[in-house]
Amino acid sequence: MVTFQLEFQILETQNEKNLSSVVTDLNIIMEPTEYPELSELVSRAEERRDLFMFFRSLHFFVEWCEYRKRTFKHFKEKYPDVVQLPEGAASSCLGIQNASQPGFELVIVWRIQIDDEGKVLPKLDLLTKIPQQALELDKKNVIESAPLSFRTLLGVLGIEASLESLIKLFFNTKE
Repeated sequence: MVTFQLEFQILETQNEKNLSSVVTDLNIIMEPTEYPELSELVSRAEERRDLFMFFRSLHFFVEWCEYRKRTFKHFKEKYPDVVQLPEGAASSCLGIQNASQPGFELVIVWRIQIDDEGKVLPKLDLLTKIPQQALELDKKNVIESAPLSFRTLLGVLGIEASLESLIKLFFNTKE
């Protein structure tokens, strides 16, 4: 839940043919949240005095947050021994670990970015935590290229299928 308060002034002008309204002053007061992206959105909306951009971006931001939460919850329930949500149900990170391979961990960081125009986009990154001994055995730099390969996989399969594939391939998990 995101709470905020709006204060704005509108200047209306009318000529012979039409009536137009322009926001001349905009102040958005938002309670501190765990989403730093929203403070940037508020600043841009106030600077541009663009209520439409603010509401549109906020709507899509909340939609992406809910989708991330549902997706992470799905994988936590499906693979409870492998998937961890270190920050709880609303986590922006999903950890993939397997007790039979201690020291190996993959972390998916799923941020939701809002660009300068107010467009809301998901950004997923793969981080690897691999023991030094395993890194030394990786002559083909598979581990080093894993983040880029994951981005390619996202472009081909989409978010859910990429996460599913990663969990199954990395840990040879069978359904």
